[in-house]
Amino acid sequence: MDALTDLAKIILPAALVLYGMYLTVQSFLNKEFQRKLAEIKLKNTEVILTGRLQAYERMCLFLERISPENLLLRINANSPELTADDLHQIMLHEIRNEFSHNLSQQIYMSDETWVLIRNAKEEVITLINNSVATMHDNATSLDLAKQIFENIRAYNLSPIAPAMANLKEEVMKLL
Repeated sequence: MDALTDLAKIILPAALVLYGMYLTVQSFLNKEFQRKLAEIKLKNTEVILTGRLQAYERMCLFLERISPENLLLRINANSPELTADDLHQIMLHEIRNEFSHNLSQQIYMSDETWVLIRNAKEEVITLINNSVATMHDNATSLDLAKQIFENIRAYNLSPIAPAMANLKEEVMKLL
């Protein structure tokens, strides 16, 4: 019986020390795991933030490229001899190409911002379509350009302004 109490006197403290070591190691490993997880989240956040900022830049560029002023300058400067119908078709084609090229950027922005961008695109298309509807059959691209500018001025239109303002606002929230 003495041997059993002596053995218990040795095993019990050893078991307590071993259990204490287990708890210490477990706590250390949990803290290390949490630290590594936080590091990974931070790196992911940096990558995602970079992607989001690039998406906002691309959509800002998209809006600037489809603004009637820039669109007319870019297209009409290269081909001043176009008819109004030709210019109309080229402008619509440019807008749709630009939009489809940037379609994937919507995953980086809020639904509200994306709706405003789509609305801006549609408003520019509507402005162009309404302007070409008032043209006579043999109108030139210059006539259509003048009509677009007159409609912008007459109706105080700025089709891309709300979307651009919202883009800037969202970027400021990210920074």
